[in-house]
Amino acid sequence: MKEFLLQLSRGSLDGTIPLDLQPLLNSLIRLKAVKKLKNSYKLNAKYKIGTIDIAQSGTGFLKTFSDAHEKDLLVESNHLLGANRGDIVLAKRVFNQKSTRAKAKVILILQRESNFSVVYTKIQQNRVVGISLSTTLASTITASQKSLRKLPFGTVLKIDNETNNIVEVLGVMDDPSVDEKISLALYDKSEFFTKQSELEAKSHGTEIDKSLYPNRVDLTHLPFCTIDPIDAKDFDDAIYFDKENFTIYVAIADVSEYVYELGHIDKEARQKGFSIYFPHKSIPMLPRSLSENICSLKPRVDRLAFVFKIKLDKKTLNVEKEELLEAVINSKKRYNYDQIDLFLQNNFNGTDETDREILNFLLPLFKLTKRLKEQRLKSGFEFRTSEIRMKLDKDGNLLSTRVESETPSHGLIEDCMLLANKAASKRIKRGIFRTHEDPSYDKLQNLLDTIAQIGIEVDFMSDIPKMIRKIQKKADDLGVSEEVDRLIIRSQKKAKYESQNRGHFGLGFDSYTHFTSPIRRYSDLILHRLLKADKKGDKKRFNFLLSDIDSVCEQVSKLERESDKVAWDFMDRKYARWASVHVGEDFEAIVTTIEKSVTAKLDDEIKGARFFLLDDDLELFERVLVKIVEADIPTSKIYAKVVKRDV
Repeated sequence: MKEFLLQLSRGSLDGTIPLDLQPLLNSLIRLKAVKKLKNSYKLNAKYKIGTIDIAQSGTGFLKTFSDAHEKDLLVESNHLLGANRGDIVLAKRVFNQKSTRAKAKVILILQRESNFSVVYTKIQQNRVVGISLSTTLASTITASQKSLRKLPFGTVLKIDNETNNIVEVLGVMDDPSVDEKISLALYDKSEFFTKQSELEAKSHGTEIDKSLYPNRVDLTHLPFCTIDPIDAKDFDDAIYFDKENFTIYVAIADVSEYVYELGHIDKEARQKGFSIYFPHKSIPMLPRSLSENICSLKPRVDRLAFVFKIKLDKKTLNVEKEELLEAVINSKKRYNYDQIDLFLQNNFNGTDETDREILNFLLPLFKLTKRLKEQRLKSGFEFRTSEIRMKLDKDGNLLSTRVESETPSHGLIEDCMLLANKAASKRIKRGIFRTHEDPSYDKLQNLLDTIAQIGIEVDFMSDIPKMIRKIQKKADDLGVSEEVDRLIIRSQKKAKYESQNRGHFGLGFDSYTHFTSPIRRYSDLILHRLLKADKKGDKKRFNFLLSDIDSVCEQVSKLERESDKVAWDFMDRKYARWASVHVGEDFEAIVTTIEKSVTAKLDDEIKGARFFLLDDDLELFERVLVKIVEADIPTSKIYAKVVKRDV
C-alpha cells in the first residue's frame, strides 16, 4: 500500500497498479484527488497522502509520502475525520492567509494502523471516558454512562476505531493476567482460531502412513535429529550430516501439504503472519493440531518434509550440488541446545545407541559449520547481542530474568539453516526474498557521531563492512561490544520481504530468503508453495501464486514488525508492574540513549527494563545507580532519577 501510494505521488503507470488496489484508485479518482493522464495517474497538487501523528493536545500532524523533505502539515482535531495515530490518510491542503503554518484536513482514511484501540476507564469531569493506552488521549465510548459506571474502576476495553463501540472487555488494569490480552489487542491479534480452521486442521489426523506417498523420497532410515530450546513444542527443522559424502540434509516441516491456499487455515495464517512468543506461552500461527502435531518433526514418528540435500567441497566448502526433495523422514531424537552444548564440550555422550549414532556426525558437522561461519563473516557480520528471558509466577508477575546468548549449538543450527535458505533463494527469480539494504550515509554518520562520545573515533569509509568491523574492534577493546553492536544494528535499515532479490547486507549474501520455518512464518509457507510449483514445472500455478506477491510481501513485513512489538509490549508491562512495587528503591543501570530522551537499561538482579531518566548531562553507556520514581502501568513506562554515577 505505502509503496503504491508513494509511486502515485510521483506518477504511477497503468501497468504497475496491483489488482487489489484498483478499487482504492477508483475511489481517489471519484474524489478528484487523482487524475488520469495519458499513460499514468497523478495525485492532484491540492491533496497529500501520508501518515497521521497525534499530539497530547489532540492536534494531528500529517507526515506526507514524498521523496522531498516536506514539513509536517498541521491537522486540527476537528479535521481528523476520526483518524488515529499511524493511520494512512488522504488530506486536502487548507489555505489560510492568517496562519503561517501549512494545514490540511483529512478527506479519506486509506488504511488504519489498527481497526481497534485499547482503553481503560477513568472518570474525567464526572464522566466515564476511555484513556488510550497508546496515546493517553481521552475519548468518548459509545455506551451509556449508566452502564459504564457499573464497570470496575480501570476496566480495560477493546474499542472499534470507526464507531467507538466496545468490542471486548479485556479485564481490569490491576490484574496482571490482563497484560497478555492488552498486548494482543493493541495489534489486533488473537490467540484462537475459528471452528472451521480447527476442524480443517484436525481432519489431517496425527500420523503419517508413508505407503500413501509413493512419489516421495523415503529418508526414514537416516538418523535425523532436532535441536531446539528446552521448552519448544513445535519442531520446524531437523538435520543430518553424511560425513562420508560431505552432504548436509536440512529437513523442514512440509506445512504446505496441509495448509491449502484460500482455505480456512490459510486465511487465518495470512492474517496472523507469525507465531508470537511470550515468556509463559506461545501464540501459534497455525492451529496446535498442526503446529505441535502432524506438521511438527517430532521424534520417532514419520513426518512429511521438504528437504535440501547440500553437498559441499571438503576443501573450499563451495556448494557442489543442491537437491530439493519432497520426502518422508523420521527424526530419531529430540535434543535441546543445552544438551548439545555439553556434547560439544565433551561433557555429554548420550545414553543409547541412537545418541551415539547422531553425536558421531554432530561433532564433524559442528567443525564444518564453524568453517562456514568464518567464511561467511568475510562479507557478513556477527553482532554480539543477547536476549532477556523472563520467568513469571503463577499470577503473571515478574519473578526473575536471565540473559540468553548464542552458544555453539545455536551457531551449528544457524549455519545449517542459512545454507538451506540460500539454496532456496537460488531457485526462483521472483517470489518472496528476505532483503536487507545497505545503510544510508546519514544513519552511518549519526552512528559515528554517537560512538565518538565514548571515545571510538572512526572516519567514514566507502567500504562499509570494513568500517563496521573497525568499529567493532575498538568496541571490543573498550569492553562495550554488545552495546555498540546494538547501535550498529539501530543504524541499519530493517530487513524485509520483497518479491525481487536485492541481497542481504547484514549476512553478506547476494541472495537470501526464508525457507526453514513454515510453522511459525507465513513467508516460508508461501515460498514452499512456489518451490513446489517450480519443481513440477507448473507455470500456471507459479504465476497464480505471484499474482499479488508484492502486496503479500508488504503485509508480511508489517506483520513481522507487529509480532515483535506484541512480545516487547508484554515484557514492558511486566517490567512496569515489577517497578510499581519497587518505587523508591535503588538499582544499577546502564545509560543507553542520551539524544531525544535519556534512557537506561536495568542491569541488576533483574535485567532489561528500560528506565526514562529525569536527568541530563549523562554519558553514553555510563553505569549509574538510579531510584525508581514512578511506574505507569497503563503506558508501561518507568521513570527514575540518578542517585550515583560511575557505579
